[in-house]
Amino acid sequence: MSQIHYQQLNSIRLPIANKLYKDFYPAGKAKRDETLWVGESAQGIICCVRFKYIGELQLLTGMLVKPEYRGKKIATHLLQHAIPQIKKTPCYCFAFSELETLYQHVGFITLHPQQLPNDLKQRFERYCNSGKKLTPMQYNAQP
Repeated sequence: MSQIHYQQLNSIRLPIANKLYKDFYPAGKAKRDETLWVGESAQGIICCVRFKYIGELQLLTGMLVKPEYRGKKIATHLLQHAIPQIKKTPCYCFAFSELETLYQHVGFITLHPQQLPNDLKQRFERYCNSGKKLTPMQYNAQP
């Protein structure tokens, strides 16, 4: 496997990230007011994650690794490189239940839905009511 470089995506390259979402995660689409972090190899962008600002906090969303690269800890490496972004403001995510341990490995803790801030609680309930099995989590920077 070729070397992978992880970095924040320049917004001018947003259409390239959206092509990846269209191909592998049609429900996800990056927007100009979001911050994206990507992993790139010689083959192009192979993984990405978005950070959406909601008031004074951010929601990590849209984590995607191309299918042929899954199971190789690429998502973990992407999140580790994005720690400066994650630490900027309180960061939450709604993890697919099967990915809860992946997020725990980089410092997220599992919450009860009632522990979410109100703006996120309503969003979380909406997503769950649409049939998604999600686990609310928050980044917990160790002192």
